[in-house]
Formats: sequence, C-alpha cells, structure tokens
Amino acid sequence: MIELYTAKTPNGRKVSVMLEELGVPYAVKAVDLGKGEQFAPEFLALNPNNKIPVIRDTENGQVVFESGAILIYLAEKYGRFLAPAGSPQRMAELEWLFFQMASIGPMMGQLFHFRNYQGEPQTYPLERFSGEVGRIFKVLESRLAAVPYLGGDAYSIADMAAYPWAKLGGFLGVDLEKLPGVSAWLSRIAARPAVERGINIPG
Repeated sequence: MIELYTAKTPNGRKVSVMLEELGVPYAVKAVDLGKGEQFAPEFLALNPNNKIPVIRDTENGQVVFESGAILIYLAEKYGRFLAPAGSPQRMAELEWLFFQMASIGPMMGQLFHFRNYQGEPQTYPLERFSGEVGRIFKVLESRLAAVPYLGGDAYSIADMAAYPWAKLGGFLGVDLEKLPGVSAWLSRIAARPAVERGINIPG
C-alpha cells in the first residue's frame, strides 16, 4: 500500500495521476497547507523541506519526497511508465521530467506568486517570469509538434509531471491557440480516465 500525503497543487496531482494510472491501492492523506499542517513535526519527519507530495510505501517503510523522485520510485517499483534502463527512450523521458522539475514548475510557480500575492505590483518580476513562461511553452511546442508525448512515442512520467502545470498555461497568460502541438498534447492527456480521476485528488 502507498500512503500519499498531498494537497490540491500541481505537484501533488502529478503523483495522484501516476497512482491512478497504475491502478494500485493507495491511501490519501490530505495535508491542509492553509492551516500549516506541512510544518507539523509529524510531517517534517517525512519531509524536512515541508513540501507535498510525500509517499510512504507500507510494504517496506520507504518514504520518498520530491515529486520527480516519487514518480521514478513508483515507475521502477511497478515497472510502468518509464522505459528500461540504458535505453534512449528512458533518457528522453528523464530529460523532460527534469525539464519540468527545473523549469516548468519553478517559473510558472513564480509567475503565479507575483501575479497574485506580491501586494503592490512590481513590473520587473512580472516581466521576467512572464517571459520565462512564454519561452518554456515555446520549448514544449518545439517538442510536441514533433512527437505525441514528451518522451517520444510513449506516454510516461514526464507527461504526468508536466501536465498539471501546463494545463494552467492559459490562466497565466499563455496563448495556447498559437501552440497547436501543446494544445493537442493537453487534450490527449486530459482524455485519459486516470488523469481525470487523479487530477481531482484530494477531493
């Protein structure tokens, strides 16, 4: 059994989507970020960086934090959604997984913050992060205009990681109509029943 400590954020939804895709039993442990439950001693014992998601594998006691690491752990445990070690496909999937971790999430997260929580508007950070988000979506378009999934021909953890963030692009001012490859990919991922279920966890 996998215990999933999560909340309604793009990072949390990556893992619930993966678990739904795998179809394995798991228990949801909702963490109320607004109440600061991520700072409770019992949660910090799982992740000293006070961030969701976290999983605990009750079969072996393994605790994993950081969403990318969790996706890799689950893919390797269950042998799905990550190509075999040593294959070019696996390296492509990991490249795009880490592109999400290093670029998509951080830049979109910063833009969301400065658009909604900065107090008095500040021109520089808005221009800086709007520009970076726009550039990142152009990178995604260059990839998804050529292949159906980020890792190539196969749906993988790279897509699961990027989708919950990329689906918010329009909300952050990205003109998705000018990005047909990204738009088609978003529709392709959204049509998966497991994604539809996972994106709404916790309920």
